[in-house]
Amino acid sequence: MEEIKEAKERVVLVGVHTGALNPLEDTTEESMEELALLVETAGGEVVGEFVQNRPGIDKGTFVGDGKLIEIRDFCQMNDVDALIFDDELTGAQIRNIEREVKIKVTDRSALILDIFAQRALTREGKIQVELAQLKYMLPRLTGSSANLSRLGGGIGTRGPGETKLESDRRHIRGRILTLSQRLEEVVKNREIQRHARKKENIPQISIIGYTNAGKSTLLNYLTDAGVLAEDKLFATLDPTARKLTLEDGTELILVDTVGFIRKLPHHLIKAFRSTLEEAALADVLLHVVDSSSSYCCEQIEVTKKLLDELGAGSKPVVTVFNKADIADTSVPMPPVENAVYISAKTGKNVDKMLEIIKKILPETKMNLRVLIPYDKGALLAPIYANAVVKGEEHTEDGTLLEIIIDKKLFSIVEGYVL
Repeated sequence: MEEIKEAKERVVLVGVHTGALNPLEDTTEESMEELALLVETAGGEVVGEFVQNRPGIDKGTFVGDGKLIEIRDFCQMNDVDALIFDDELTGAQIRNIEREVKIKVTDRSALILDIFAQRALTREGKIQVELAQLKYMLPRLTGSSANLSRLGGGIGTRGPGETKLESDRRHIRGRILTLSQRLEEVVKNREIQRHARKKENIPQISIIGYTNAGKSTLLNYLTDAGVLAEDKLFATLDPTARKLTLEDGTELILVDTVGFIRKLPHHLIKAFRSTLEEAALADVLLHVVDSSSSYCCEQIEVTKKLLDELGAGSKPVVTVFNKADIADTSVPMPPVENAVYISAKTGKNVDKMLEIIKKILPETKMNLRVLIPYDKGALLAPIYANAVVKGEEHTEDGTLLEIIIDKKLFSIVEGYVL
């Protein structure tokens, strides 16, 4: 029996280039390419693109009346299903644009939320996505009832629990309150897990970076984690923690995190804060960069900006220029400290990366020689319980030990160090 494929939504992209001082906030060639990738990831097909140069955004129609008519005519001639704008639209803008073009209108934020809705698998992920979607929708309810009536129908409209959504503000606020309370419970569980990891006193390395840079591929290479690693934006939403033991016995906890992207919706950052805080609470950040991308410098800046927002901007960082198997490694790396070219796919230079991590890890262990007098033999039990004993020798004056012990437990042996 022949499989019937669902027709892809035909989408036109729209942006306004204002020449803003911060190019990461403006519409650029890169941001439009990225928007097209987002549409592809969401299951749509880009059939046209409009970028207008103007000093500022039009408050009524985003692009101005003349350009909007041009866009409308193109959509009518090319059987377009939806317009997707590169920046967030207000409720009034959505209403005004839809009135003119007579098709669905959405924006980058709703598109990203839609992709997250498709990717959310865990209870926490589903709660976070729906909460972000509802907070995004709430101020846009006025005049957008047509949008809400189409919930569950295509790009920018999917999401866990959305079939229960009603257009009444009171119901949406009630749902937001319920989800917020559920998320608090999940956050408490995550904090318990973090506390348990900290109790083990094993350094935590958070793998961060732009979406699709290869973070999950690297985690899989190092730990056989079995995390989904697709060549798609936002393949990973939920953080995965795995233990890694190096050749010299050093233990690390590696945590894979959700990818960053420019113009990440504010509500999404707030909803995913407990997940993103894995970066803020790490001992070292492993910043994975797609070195094959011609925009890798801009992607580095996006990641730095988001780290600053999360309060993790001062953390020790190892910058990993990934995909060296397909990138031009003869091109000098951007001037950042503790950087290395690797391939998470083939394992090239991963050993060098681990050496750099070890070099900048905060010192938590101490290598000591201690002499425990025989009349203090009761100390041997806590030493053996809390330290790694590399050597033992019985001398005339007592038991000579070579140990590796955590700095926090130094007081156990403080008076007996040689």
